Amino acid sequence: MKRILLSMLLTGLLAACATTGVKENHKAAVTEAKPVAETSAAGMPSAMMNPLTDPHNILSKRSIYYDFDKYNIKPEYRPIVAAHAKYLMAHASADVVLQGNTDERGSREYNLALGQRRADGVKKMMVVLGVPAKQIETVSFGEEKPKLTCHNASCWKENRRADIVYRDEQ
Repeated sequence: MKRILLSMLLTGLLAACATTGVKENHKAAVTEAKPVAETSAAGMPSAMMNPLTDPHNILSKRSIYYDFDKYNIKPEYRPIVAAHAKYLMAHASADVVLQGNTDERGSREYNLALGQRRADGVKKMMVVLGVPAKQIETVSFGEEKPKLTCHNASCWKENRRADIVYRDEQ
């Protein structure tokens, strides 16, 4: 069963790599995972920019969003997971907590389980890409940590996510 799931995941990853639109859009950002000098208004280099907080870097994106009642990583979010995996492999001292979240619909127990499946799915993809499992922790918040608190479809969409949180940022 594990071999079948791993084969399906690898096939999905390879299929995602075959599309050029998403890969081309993020290629520069993924390869630019090192701090770069930021230039001040006077043209002088200022402080080194952290790729995790640089808004022009794919690593600043930290949320993977899901459809209702799903935990599979959608193709448009795979480059984000891959970029964070590459960063983690290059920075062995970095650790992340993958936080699974759901919208408010469903029982507390169901939502905790679904949030855990979402976090575990991101972890599995990172491990397949080469990140040591010891660098990754998963936790589910279920519906307890919403981004938005309104009670409609637009809020629910924002709350169905897995967040990538680096330990030194907590």
